[in-house]
Amino acid sequence: MAHRFLRRQGLTIVARNFHQRAGRGELDIVAWDGPVLVFVEVKTRATADFGSPQRAIGADKEKDLRRAAREYLRRAGVPREQARFDLVNIVLSQPPEIEWIQDAFPLVARHHPTIP
Repeated sequence: MAHRFLRRQGLTIVARNFHQRAGRGELDIVAWDGPVLVFVEVKTRATADFGSPQRAIGADKEKDLRRAAREYLRRAGVPREQARFDLVNIVLSQPPEIEWIQDAFPLVARHHPTIP
């Protein structure tokens, strides 16, 4: 559903379910949005009773996604300045609700200063 939605938005899908060689990171969808390579995390829920599907993305999941994205960028020869992370939330109501969040989180983790 997310794949079809993104294609209708004009993105060119180049990979689905990309697994990094070592580690547990998986990129649900990789697509070009014009000159930008987009890594898309797809979250689906039967209902929105317990909040938005994006709430399922924690710090550990972001870390895994960043590692997988770095590997994909390295193998594809694409500079990280030319990439972003998007999120597609799907709630399987009737009709299904699809929300596309561009630049959902940064490609490079923000470092917080150490508190003395």
